[in-house]
Amino acid sequence: MNLHRKGRAALVLALVAVVGMAFRVSWNALRDIAGAVGADATAAMLYPFVVDGLMALALIATLVLADRDRSFALRVLGAYTAASLVLNYVHGLVPELHGRTVDWGRLADWDPANWALVLLATSLPVGSIYFGSDLVAKVLHHRPAPISTASTNAEESTETEMKRSTADLPVSTPEPITANAVALPRPVAVGFLKSTLPAKPYPSIAPAPAAQIESRAMAAESTRPRRATGRVPDAAKPTRPKRTPDQLLAEAREATADWPDAKVTGEGIRRAIRTSPANARALRDTLLAERAAASAKVA
Repeated sequence: MNLHRKGRAALVLALVAVVGMAFRVSWNALRDIAGAVGADATAAMLYPFVVDGLMALALIATLVLADRDRSFALRVLGAYTAASLVLNYVHGLVPELHGRTVDWGRLADWDPANWALVLLATSLPVGSIYFGSDLVAKVLHHRPAPISTASTNAEESTETEMKRSTADLPVSTPEPITANAVALPRPVAVGFLKSTLPAKPYPSIAPAPAAQIESRAMAAESTRPRRATGRVPDAAKPTRPKRTPDQLLAEAREATADWPDAKVTGEGIRRAIRTSPANARALRDTLLAERAAASAKVA
């Protein structure tokens, strides 16, 4: 554990040393660029802190923040790193910047490139104010998620102990109860008493003999048909007498006298004279045959 901590401390110190040396190397370039865009001596000395200092702040924010805030800090870090790289590159391409003999506000010969470089160099301080304040506010309002590892381990260990203790308990089995003896109650131990009085034994009780059930003869079921015990009510009796085939045919002729041939069906006849489906079909065939014969005679 001590070696691990020492290794981490050495790594952090090495990182600080590398960042410090890189900041010193980039110092001259950023200072000369600031002087070229109109900054005075004091502002030119502070200009490197604006660019490289915000890079260090964004790097620390990425280690603290999470999710979307961490992505925002990474974008700020990447943007200011690219801006510092561009300004250092321009400083290396323009030798006049080293001796501060370049014209004021002139960083490149081509006008569009010069305008873009001047805009970049002058906008970095304003961006440092905005992005730096935003990153500091996000870090101050950041609430790290609670670590539930300890509670989870505690719950798992408690559950394991409960399972083990339950498994280690002896399995209790009830004592057999005999027919000639009654189980005596066990003595209850009292907290402050170390010995208990023996319980008085009870005399055995003989079981009472069970009375035998006498078998009785059952009467055999009679196969004789039963007589009717009452009169059939008038409402249950059929209201219409049974009709002969001729009577049914006559009623069917009368009911279908004005029907067209298409309407003469078994179902229609059954409903008209209230007869069975079989009789209705037979009457239908007879009526249709009579109508066909009558049509043939007229033709």
